[in-house]
Amino acid sequence: MAQSVIMKWLFLLLLFVSANAMAQCKTFTIGAKGDTLNCTDVKGNRQGKWVIHYDQVRLTPGYEEEGFYVDGKKEGTWRQFTLEGDLKAIENYRFGLKDGACQYYNIQAGLIREESWKAIDPKNPYDTIDVQDVHDPNKTVRTRIKLEGTTLRHGTWKYYDNYTGALVKVEQWYLNKLEDPNEKKKAILATTTDKAASDTTKPAPKVKPKEVMDFEKKNKGKKKITVRDGQTGG
Repeated sequence: MAQSVIMKWLFLLLLFVSANAMAQCKTFTIGAKGDTLNCTDVKGNRQGKWVIHYDQVRLTPGYEEEGFYVDGKKEGTWRQFTLEGDLKAIENYRFGLKDGACQYYNIQAGLIREESWKAIDPKNPYDTIDVQDVHDPNKTVRTRIKLEGTTLRHGTWKYYDNYTGALVKVEQWYLNKLEDPNEKKKAILATTTDKAASDTTKPAPKVKPKEVMDFEKKNKGKKKITVRDGQTGG
């Protein structure tokens, strides 16, 4: 009895939420599970969950994608599927732009590429980031800069063999600039060389003559010691 009452209230709650969502939509569709899809609000902005179908165009295969819109912009995780229903890609969005990790798959569901993106807020294109010290590649300095562009390649990109799945290439991007690992090695080597050179220029520690060390040892603990240094005069 109690379970049936709970189910009834859940159904009414779901009905209320769906009705409220539809009331805010100028146009929408109802999915197979009874949920509201492809909502367009009175301002013409896409809102909520969308499922979009793309037909094949010339040699480009068709596909479907699904995810959420917020005020007409993609937000969060989106998934792409072939028209046969196989997973094609997983992408993440912020401000309607790619942001974070994105993965792409072949028709055997094998991972072929991993990308990393940084979306730029169009209302605030400034960001505080760690910038590498020009004198020491092992140090970073917190700096506030203006980022140019909308979405930037930022982070690690990995490429896999389409047939074997083996990792074949790795790229490191920093704010849309491809880092050269050889240049980084040169900078580290130059810093190490400069440090070694500076260490060799330090004056060698003074070593006391054996006679002085013997004298100090013999008179250790005495309050006053008269030392004759060979000087004359008053």
